[in-house]
Amino acid sequence: MKNIDHIGIAVKDLEASNKLFASLLNTACYKIEDVPNQQVSTSFFKTDDQKIELIAATSPSSPITKFIDKKGEGIHHIAFEVDDIHAEIIRLKGEGFEPLGEEPTKGADNKWVVFFHPKTTNGVLIELCQEIR
Repeated sequence: MKNIDHIGIAVKDLEASNKLFASLLNTACYKIEDVPNQQVSTSFFKTDDQKIELIAATSPSSPITKFIDKKGEGIHHIAFEVDDIHAEIIRLKGEGFEPLGEEPTKGADNKWVVFFHPKTTNGVLIELCQEIR
């Protein structure tokens, strides 16, 4: 793994949260993107080398809806950048970590993504992401 790519934060209202984080971070979001296969809309903020992703559900059946219903708004996941997502999936499965999907899917910000179940990562949802080339 190379570094932390971003921290994902689940929010109920993307527009209101964009205003809040723009004030908090003193910068505007640089991208808003829908990710239909994950039933979410996202926005990204960048400060120096760090990114924050705000994630709002676009459907009542979205995993984000379920997350917010259970835990409320807040940190949803930590994403790590990798060079070879397929190799990392194999490596982590070999170490006993449980992926939530066998193959990466197209995520926001031009990335291939895969998540690992929090029950195998001390309660933290971990995302691996690789730039789509």
